[in-house]
Amino acid sequence: MDKVILFDLDGTLLPMDTNLFVSNYIKELAPRVGHIIDPNEFTKALLAGTEAMIKNVEPGKTNEQVFEETFLALTSLKREQIWPALDEFYETVFPTLSHLSNPTPMAKQVVEEAIKQGFRVVIATNPLFPKVAIHHRLKWAGLEEVTFDLITVYEEISFTKPNKEYYQDICHRLDVKPDQCVMVGNDIQEDMVTSTIGMKTFLVEGNVIDRGEPEYRIDDRGTLTELYEKIKNKEGIFNLA
Repeated sequence: MDKVILFDLDGTLLPMDTNLFVSNYIKELAPRVGHIIDPNEFTKALLAGTEAMIKNVEPGKTNEQVFEETFLALTSLKREQIWPALDEFYETVFPTLSHLSNPTPMAKQVVEEAIKQGFRVVIATNPLFPKVAIHHRLKWAGLEEVTFDLITVYEEISFTKPNKEYYQDICHRLDVKPDQCVMVGNDIQEDMVTSTIGMKTFLVEGNVIDRGEPEYRIDDRGTLTELYEKIKNKEGIFNLA
């Protein structure tokens, strides 16, 4: 029977302070489109578009489509007026934000060991970013050459964390059941929610995000090094038997 490990990226395989990263990302992005739209107006529309993606649980539209509709409606812009500037930012400026992360070689070791032990592997990063931005972060983490079974990006996925539909969609795409999966992440609310649909959970310590509630079952926890050892030794929830 197939077994799958879903790996969160930011704060998990790519150690970082996620809130600090996002705030700096917005500070860099908003002025870059200042010749098109007032930076404050842009930021409000950006956040509203993000909120729309998070709230959406309808499968008919990708996250990109949901964001685009909300963002363009609030700014009265047309896609062709601003998207080229956004694309250029993600291609040329976004990579310079790598200093806001703290990559560790252990990330690649963990993923490669999981593959070696027979797990299918997924990058289950919240698909709020374009594919290019997610692949930049995979490169920072040293994972650009790993072949994943799925990487969730906003051009292709219709849901986001912490919605159960996001995780159920991953299972559907891989033709597996939730009880065949282990979710590895650092966010108690966004990642550990998978326990409610039958997935096992592993909380990576170091950059834990906990908003206090809701509380969810955590089956195991530890550092990336401890995670590596548990996968290698097929301990507990990583026993494929």
